[in-house]
Order: sequence, then C-alpha cells, then structure tokens
Amino acid sequence: MSVRQIRITVEYDGTGLAGWQRQANAPTVQEHLEAALSKLLDHPASLTGASRTDAGVHALGQVACFSTERSIPLHGVRRGLNSLLPPAIAVTDAREVDADFHPRFSAQGKHYRYLLLARPDRSALQATRTWHRPQPLDVAAMTAAAAAFPGERDFAALRAAGCTARTTMRRIDEVTLSGPEPGVLAVDVRGNAFLRNMVRILVGTLVDVGEGRLDPAQMPEILASLDRTRAGQTAPPQGLYLMAVRYAADV
Repeated sequence: MSVRQIRITVEYDGTGLAGWQRQANAPTVQEHLEAALSKLLDHPASLTGASRTDAGVHALGQVACFSTERSIPLHGVRRGLNSLLPPAIAVTDAREVDADFHPRFSAQGKHYRYLLLARPDRSALQATRTWHRPQPLDVAAMTAAAAAFPGERDFAALRAAGCTARTTMRRIDEVTLSGPEPGVLAVDVRGNAFLRNMVRILVGTLVDVGEGRLDPAQMPEILASLDRTRAGQTAPPQGLYLMAVRYAADV
C-alpha cells in the first residue's frame, strides 16, 4: 500500500496550552494532535507544523502534515480527529499533498493578526483573546508608524533574545490596522516568514507609538539600528492569531 501525505489545517485556542511544539512536561497542540492521530490511524504518528506558535497564541490557519498508509477518506480524517481532540483544538480541513510538500519550507507567506482591546475597562470574555490597553490609542500615529515596516530587510531590531534563526533577513508585505468591532483594534501583518516574537515586538512598538512613548518618525531609525533595545515592548501572547499560511498550490 502506498504512503499518503496528508495536510491538515488546524484551529486552536492557545489558552492553557504551552504552544504548538511538543514538550516534556506541558500540554501542547502537537501532543494532542499526535495522540489523536495515533488512535485514529492505529499506528504511531508524527506531525510537522508550519509555525511553532508560543504558549497562549491562537490559530485559525495552522498547517501540519503527517504520513500514513491507511486508506481513511479525508472527511473521515477530519471528523475522526475532531471526535478525539479536546474542545480547544479543531481540524478544519484535510487534503492529500505531494511527498515533497513541507508545511514550513513550502510556505510562501504567513498572515498573523493581533487584537488589542482599546477601552478603559477590562473584559471578562476577551481576557485570553486580546491585549487590554485602558488608555486611548492614537491610531493615526500607529498607522503612520506601520508604513515603515513593509519591505525586505534585516529585522534584528524585532527579534527576541532567544531567537536562533540563522539569518534575520525577512520580508514584510503589509501591516494594516482596522477596527473589526467596537473597542477592538486589529493589526494584520503579512510576510514571507517571521523571527521569534517578531510580530509581538512589532505590535508592542506600535502600541508604544499609539500611547506616545515613541514617534512614528523613529521607525526607520529603529529598524536600521538592528538593536532590539531600540524597539518597543513585546506584546503578550494572548492577542496573537496565526490566521493563514500561504502556499503556491493554493493560488
């Protein structure tokens, strides 16, 4: 029987999970998925993911792949996994792909969204889904600052201290701000790839602009400095969502 490679799209609420990647002493998305896959397929299964999201980060469009010789139909893979997974994790799509497809290395781009709750009072319902900022945000200044990020350059100024990437050259295609609902400000970031905590540092820098601690005119200088200490704070994980991973085959 031939080996099938199956690509799944995964949605998850990262609250209470230690991120995507399997860890020895904490529950992760990968661990739950591999346990469910092993039961469904009746053989050990391992997953390769497109993005190693951190603890508390959510996803609507995480992508992962596994291999099997089992002939379970794709709708059976999706439904079977969803019957075995905890409520915080769901598989929204399953499809067969070529053997040379790799969730990470075949990706041509990623889309992240960060949600800010910009209102005086905290939220009981959105505490684990947004970053609460009680003071007013200058959205016009944040939008002006966001215009400095698109382009291909060295983004070392937006890299976390523990980042192990071999190069800090990345391309940001777009940074946009919008208000999807009253009191909520969404920052959408699209690019070819991202450094560790890069989107969260970018958002934290924009918040520092919006609250008057940084000037939009400083953005080019901050990026050119390649100095993490020149950029803004790191936004907390709970407001970050991996919205989608883009592949050539999907166009």
